[in-house]
Amino acid sequence: MQDLVAIVVAHDSAHALPDCLAALRAEGVPTIVVDNASRDGSADLAERLGARVIRNARNEGYGRANNIGVRAAAGAAHVLIVNPDLILRPGAVAALRAAAAAYPDAGLYAPRIVEPDGRFFFQAQSFLAPYLQNPSGRRDPPAGDACAPFLSGACLMVERALFLDLGGFDAAIFLFYEDDDLCRRVADAGRALVHVHGAEALHGRGRSSAPERGRVFRARWHIAWSQAYVARKYGLPDPSFGTFLTNGLKAILALLVLRRAGWERYGGAAAGALAALRGSSALAREGLDGDVR
Repeated sequence: MQDLVAIVVAHDSAHALPDCLAALRAEGVPTIVVDNASRDGSADLAERLGARVIRNARNEGYGRANNIGVRAAAGAAHVLIVNPDLILRPGAVAALRAAAAAYPDAGLYAPRIVEPDGRFFFQAQSFLAPYLQNPSGRRDPPAGDACAPFLSGACLMVERALFLDLGGFDAAIFLFYEDDDLCRRVADAGRALVHVHGAEALHGRGRSSAPERGRVFRARWHIAWSQAYVARKYGLPDPSFGTFLTNGLKAILALLVLRRAGWERYGGAAAGALAALRGSSALAREGLDGDVR
C-alpha cells in the first residue's frame, strides 16, 4: 500500500511533463497522469516516463480530471495534486509528510511555491475564506509553517478519504476557482489549511498547456463564470453584472483600436459573465453538461 500517490492532470502538456515527473520520481512518489485528450502525445510520453496513465476521451477540465485520478489511487492514504508545470524540489515530499504528522488535524497542506520571478506564492486572502479574514489584503508572507485562508491547486496534499468524503473538486466547475471552493469546504469541515514553508516547489505558472489560438478568451470566460458560480454557491454578492459591464466596455475599445489581445482578454471575461447572468453552465460550453465526474 502506498502512503502517497501523485495526481497530475495533463492537457497538451508534453513540454512540461518530463521535469514534473522526474521530480516526483526522485521523491519516490508514484504518479497517476490523467490525460485530458491531449493532442501532443502527452499520454504516451507519461507512460514512457513510468507513470500510470488514465486517458480521457475528451477534456474533462481540471477538477473533474483530478477527481478521476484520486478515485483511481485506491489504497493511498494521501494524494498529492500536482500541476504539470510544477517541479518539486528535493526534500519537498518529506517536508509535507512531516507537516501531516505534526498537524494531523489539518485538511490541506501545500508547499512554498516559488514563481518564475523568484518570489514565492502566498495568497493572504480569499473572498471565500470563512476564517483568517484579511479585508485590507495586507500581504505578509510567512517565514515558516502557517495556517492560510487559501492554498493553490497547483500543488496540494490531502487525505484521500477526506477529499472523497467532501465530494472532491466541484464537478460543475470546468476550470478556475475549484481550489478556492475546495479550501472553503475543508475549512467549513473544521480542518486547517497549512502552508508548509520547508517544502519548496517551482511553478511555471500558465505553462501547464501549450499555447493555442483562443486560449486567453477561453480562460477568461471560465474565470468570470467560475467566480460567479462560487459566489452564488456561498451566498456572496454576484459579481457578474459588474464584470460584464467593465470588461464589455474594454472589449469594445480593444476592437476599435484593433487590439486582438485586449479583445480576447476582456471579451472572454464579458462573455463568461454574461453566460453566468443567463444561467448557462461551464459544462454546457465544453460539451459536458449533465455528465457528473
